[in-house]
Amino acid sequence: MKNSYKRIDAHLSSLGYCTRSDAKKFLKINELFVNENRVFNPSIKAYHNDITINGENLDPETLIILLNKPSGVICSHNDAGVLIYSLLPFRWTQRNPKISTIGRLDVDTTGAILLTDDGTLNHKLSNPKKDVVKVYEAHLKEPLKGDEEKIFASGELFLNGESKALLPAKLEVLSPTCVRLEIVEGKYHQVKRMFAAVGNRVLKLHRISFDKFTVEDLKEGEYKQISL
Repeated sequence: MKNSYKRIDAHLSSLGYCTRSDAKKFLKINELFVNENRVFNPSIKAYHNDITINGENLDPETLIILLNKPSGVICSHNDAGVLIYSLLPFRWTQRNPKISTIGRLDVDTTGAILLTDDGTLNHKLSNPKKDVVKVYEAHLKEPLKGDEEKIFASGELFLNGESKALLPAKLEVLSPTCVRLEIVEGKYHQVKRMFAAVGNRVLKLHRISFDKFTVEDLKEGEYKQISL
């Protein structure tokens, strides 16, 4: 766990509380203490873990967030529309480095997505070669034919435009038009393309879990801090 030793204004700006130029004003309005001593001088150095603001500890130096993404929300910093970062506290959106999603979900896909400002962790978990388990619930346009479970588990299914077969995936049939699918890759539109490859179409897609983290206890749009 980090416990950086640096100037107060550097702590505040990196965690999104205020800019460095606004730190002196921030310290007048808010009660910032280093241990038992209130601080008004933003140039004073202190350890992160020794600082409180208005009686509360500073936000963690590294954030990892599990969010239950609603439909219609975009996993982007720049696109037009409702962006996923608008669901987070404003202060978190001002952090440096920025919070980013670990991978993406399509605009119409709901469910588990992780966000972090830890670039190394983001790269590790979003790398398709890392075999991170992801579980989806998919509602289909057409009833299952009956051979999908075998095809997905074979490790021999090719997606359109791909030169390498998918790794084996585990399919659980919930109803003739509803399934639970466990995959370990993260190819573009993978679940939708898998069902397209067997002559079906996904009408609704929800990611239940990412790695060991599930959103079954979170309402759409809700989030919580987690640790790995």
